[in-house]
Amino acid sequence: MSLSELRTFALTALIGTAGALIAIAVAFPAPYLIGPAVAVTLAGLAGMQLSVPSAVRNVCFVVVGVSMGTTVTPEVIVAARTWPLSFVMVLVAVVILLYVSCWVLQKFFRYDRVTALLASSPGHLSYVLSLAAETRCDVRTVGVAQSVRVLALTITVPLIVDVLDLVGTDPVVLPEAMSTPILIATLVVSSLFGMLFLRLKFPAALLLGGVVVSIGTHVTGFVGGGVPNWLLTPTYVILGSVIGTRFCGVSLGELRTAFVAGGVVTIVVTVLAAAIAGSVSYLTGVPLDAALIAFAPGGLETMSAMAVMLHADPTYVGAHHVLRLLFLSVLMPLMLGKEARQR
Repeated sequence: MSLSELRTFALTALIGTAGALIAIAVAFPAPYLIGPAVAVTLAGLAGMQLSVPSAVRNVCFVVVGVSMGTTVTPEVIVAARTWPLSFVMVLVAVVILLYVSCWVLQKFFRYDRVTALLASSPGHLSYVLSLAAETRCDVRTVGVAQSVRVLALTITVPLIVDVLDLVGTDPVVLPEAMSTPILIATLVVSSLFGMLFLRLKFPAALLLGGVVVSIGTHVTGFVGGGVPNWLLTPTYVILGSVIGTRFCGVSLGELRTAFVAGGVVTIVVTVLAAAIAGSVSYLTGVPLDAALIAFAPGGLETMSAMAVMLHADPTYVGAHHVLRLLFLSVLMPLMLGKEARQR
């Protein structure tokens, strides 16, 4: 990391921390995610160049993955027998959200089919932007629309859970923190698994590395304890800041149409996803807070962190988001067809 990158990151972290403190002061739910996301977004729109180095982001993904896995117990595995219907509904939800969003963008905003499809993808932002770079589409619109979706869901999902008084109290109260040597060993092994998954081109590979190692050690009883708050809190602040940095370098004029389009699509998918989540919760008995976060088409890392912070079942949430991303990895190229290979 160069000195310039370090300065930019320090400024980004400072603004994100200030946003978190303000969010705590006004009693926002999930303040360590929402506060930094909003603060860094506003700073970016004001013209500040902010960023979080990829190495720092990767460390955060590993930490969130480990924190998810620490809640997995034999009782959770037994409860998984209620999930098959929920898993099927994730696939159904992806198709519904994608087609409805694409129709809205083509019908009301006159975007071409490829741009509308990529801007409508309910998740997998980095993968979608990679596809956009290889197709004849409006890459800026795709990036803005996708970033609006992630930011809006980061803000609205915890607000909905809080306003409806759905915040759980018993499923994910973390046990005592791991000892420092055990924590370091777990993070190192998780990183190695994450790099392996990267080579295998898994989505959210580093987070999955943390999840796999943490679940494997905790469900067997080999390791006990959660990730300490002194590590989790700054991790959430940085993740919130990462979301906000996606708006840096974009002028208000360039944002206007794409922002409106992204906002409309986000409202549409949020309403549809909430309706599907409510149905799944009713049919399977899964707590509504966990279902809402699991079916919200936000970023896997962000939604997983939110599940831990709002005391929803992070294993249920994480599994559903991983399945959604894997499905999108196969579905998007098929839907784009030959256009995916055109320049």
